[in-house]
Amino acid sequence: MRRKTTMPDVARVAGVSVMTVSYTYSQPHRVASGTRERVLQAAAQLGYPGPNAAARNLRSGRTGSLGVILGEQLTYAFADPQATAFLAGVAEVCTEHGMGLTLIPISGGLGDADRVRQAAVDGFVMWTTVDDDPVLAAVVASKLPAAVHGGPAVEGVHLVTVDNQAAAAAIGAVGLRGASRPAVLSFPLDFQRNAGLVFGPDPASASFPVTRDRLVGYREAVASAGLNWADVPVAVLSRNDGTEAGHALKQLPSDTDAVLAMSDELALAALHTATRTVPDQLAITGWDDAAAAAEAGLTTVAQSLQDQGLRCARLVLGDPPGPEPSWRVITRGSTR
Repeated sequence: MRRKTTMPDVARVAGVSVMTVSYTYSQPHRVASGTRERVLQAAAQLGYPGPNAAARNLRSGRTGSLGVILGEQLTYAFADPQATAFLAGVAEVCTEHGMGLTLIPISGGLGDADRVRQAAVDGFVMWTTVDDDPVLAAVVASKLPAAVHGGPAVEGVHLVTVDNQAAAAAIGAVGLRGASRPAVLSFPLDFQRNAGLVFGPDPASASFPVTRDRLVGYREAVASAGLNWADVPVAVLSRNDGTEAGHALKQLPSDTDAVLAMSDELALAALHTATRTVPDQLAITGWDDAAAAAEAGLTTVAQSLQDQGLRCARLVLGDPPGPEPSWRVITRGSTR
């Protein structure tokens, strides 16, 4: 069996020290261009592929990759526009640092926490999750730098989010103008992701902080409008999906005159399937201010998921994070 070519072999053929060969691959700026070219030519002649990445990472204690945990099936990263925007922000920071990005798939099974524990990454960015998620506990136990988007707040982990409660109260106040029979299109309450129609749910029953805070804000808006939260139908969806939202809308009372949706995807489904005149008979609000929201004239909450992805990655990698995430209500023609 042919002996494996090593770094000393390359050094001998190139007429340089082993350290120079090492620097050629790990710190090329420290090697003169002519010497570097001679080393690379010797390596090509001998068929030397370069230092073993795993061994180099073991010595340095770094992997050169940032782990991203979405808490959803892996296809969610490419199907949901807001998840895609968030990942674009994370990827931008990884590019600045010359790092890779490792998507860590989560299935909801017992092996999820083990997958996190075994991940060869330098830190974690985690998409919003539930209060008692064992995957988040595994991230904390890793002692690696980490940030969670949307919550929950955990000691030792950076939190990047907007004030969902205040934003929901504000968009609710706009959506409920002139309304007497409002309804809500809601994200899942917990990891069970059971879909269904409930009336005036207790926000505390939601273990997803984003869902919980938005329900609290909507409830405040309902009370401020002189309406009874207990009478408000809340269609809880299993995922952020327009098709599922279309089916859920059919379960709402026929005299519903306002729909407060927790995403633009859900709100656009309401716009596309509405049988009542918008906004005179039916006001609709969304959340995120996606490009499609502007095109459809949708009143919504504007926030930048890409900027929040940037902030998460910068906090994990020790960069100045920039300004806190912000939100604002964009009023368009879908509300009174």
